[in-house]
Amino acid sequence: MKPATGIVLLNLGGPATLDDVEPFLTRLFQDPEIFKLPFQSTAGRWFAKLRTPQIRANYAAIGGGSPILRWTEEQAAGMVRLLDERSPATAPHRAYIAFRYTEPLSETALRRMQADGVERAVALTLYPQYSCTTTGSSLNELWRAAGRLGLEQAFRWSVIDRWPTHPGFIAAMAESVRAGLEQFPAAERDDVLLLFSAHSLPIYVVDQGDPYPQEIGASVQAVMQQLGFSHEYLLAYQSQVGPIKWLGPQTEDVVRQLGKRKRRNVLVVPIAFVSDHIETLAEIDQEYAELAHQVGLTGFKRAPALNGSALLQRALAELAAEHLASGVLATRQYGLRCLDCSNPLCRTVLNPSAARES
Repeated sequence: MKPATGIVLLNLGGPATLDDVEPFLTRLFQDPEIFKLPFQSTAGRWFAKLRTPQIRANYAAIGGGSPILRWTEEQAAGMVRLLDERSPATAPHRAYIAFRYTEPLSETALRRMQADGVERAVALTLYPQYSCTTTGSSLNELWRAAGRLGLEQAFRWSVIDRWPTHPGFIAAMAESVRAGLEQFPAAERDDVLLLFSAHSLPIYVVDQGDPYPQEIGASVQAVMQQLGFSHEYLLAYQSQVGPIKWLGPQTEDVVRQLGKRKRRNVLVVPIAFVSDHIETLAEIDQEYAELAHQVGLTGFKRAPALNGSALLQRALAELAAEHLASGVLATRQYGLRCLDCSNPLCRTVLNPSAARES
């Protein structure tokens, strides 16, 4: 029987229950590729413990846990079905989820791949825009996990490391914006300002040359082009945590300023998220919505996250099929390290497929 091609979907993950919140935060704050803290392990545990009560309350307000695993499983199932049809030469395909800070972790994905007899593997990021803190960190952890399990040579790897302007993704985002606009009365729809919101980055990461801001901007521009530049639009960043400076402007501050300018109708568009999680369900839908009410933005809505979007599932299948047919290891840009990078794992591909297939 022909071995399956494994597609490993990389994402942040989220605590499934309230008891998972502190371990999730501990892994997050102990990640030196996001937070560079003195005495990282100890400081990370301390910050996690400090933040846990508030974050637990946020998760309790959205039902007790993150829906990201459920949506990722649905995205994976749709992708595999379409990929088997589109790329029979590399079929059968199986999807494996590797979250960065909660189960299923990279070790879990790798063990399942080993048990299934996978030989050819593709790491496909579910962060459309590349950052060292997201895709980079997830890939580095995937390679470390393979080392810990003694599976460095078990799979032939290649990487889909970014897709900020992929036509399928842009089509899915444009569809989401159109659905969001339908929430406004027809007579007011033309007056809606589109506020694209992306997860922020520590400013020191940006200063090192991280490509995330430019790729976020490219996604926004491509979506607006798809929409025919039909509305005014802004880009802001959310979810700053910890005692460091973050990339702005902050979405919260933009909401306040729009209230001062007497704007009425605003549609927030999560541009860096492919599924609902705490940043959409709590931060935007609850915290920012309450702030918008306080500052007079009476028409404050959010475009739906892509979640189970058929267009997104098709885009993921197209990405994987195009990548497998191309024979490339990763995008050319993937090999370009940040200016002061000293991480030997960064921008590498473990046991690259081309090494055996050439």
